[in-house]
Amino acid sequence: MTLSEKSAYLKGLMDGMKLDTEKDENKLLAGVIDLLQQMASSVEDLEDNAIAVSDELDEIEENLDAIDEFLMDEDDDDYYDYDEDDEDDEDDEDFDLGDDYDDNPIYEVTCPKCGEVTHVDEDTLLKGSISCPKCGESLEFEFDEDDSE
Repeated sequence: MTLSEKSAYLKGLMDGMKLDTEKDENKLLAGVIDLLQQMASSVEDLEDNAIAVSDELDEIEENLDAIDEFLMDEDDDDYYDYDEDDEDDEDDEDFDLGDDYDDNPIYEVTCPKCGEVTHVDEDTLLKGSISCPKCGESLEFEFDEDDSE
């Protein structure tokens, strides 16, 4: 039996008793039964809404699963999980930088202002400074006499 049915049953019992609702004790009983009916109606509305929301969430979950499956199935063979910290990468061993690399190595310079990483060769470093391509900050390079590398 639902809450609405139970509250209707109590109201029916009260009506069957033919209570005089003008008396104070009977006014209280009639008010409590009326309150029970309103609460039962509100609870049923909330239950209906909860069921509707649950159904919508189930449908959304199914759609997201379908999207996830579609995206993961597409180009699985081409996907490569790149890990920047992996120094033992087999592909790096086969990569040839060419004969010019030993003569003119490339260095990474990080701008202290914006964090932009710029790649420069040794000749550029020996010039003493460059401007950051992102923010224009002057990047100066200082070498000691001991810096032969």
